[in-house]
Amino acid sequence: MSTQQETGQVTGTQDKDYNIIWFTEQCLSNVLRLEQYVSDAERAGDNELADFFRRAQGASRKGAEEGKNLLRQRLAG
Repeated sequence: MSTQQETGQVTGTQDKDYNIIWFTEQCLSNVLRLEQYVSDAERAGDNELADFFRRAQGASRKGAEEGKNLLRQRLAG
């Protein structure tokens, strides 16, 4: 574990806030990427794999929504 203090000197954003922003963006990016994976699996006739990617996509959407809600609360407060 890192023992560095959050300073935001480089980005102007405290690390904990930046981390929420990064996490949310990665979840949304993953949703988009998984859409292609679902299409690829469907095109190959692999419904099991397509369903797997859809479930993963749902988990990424949930993570993005949780990240957005947490960020909204913290920026409003």
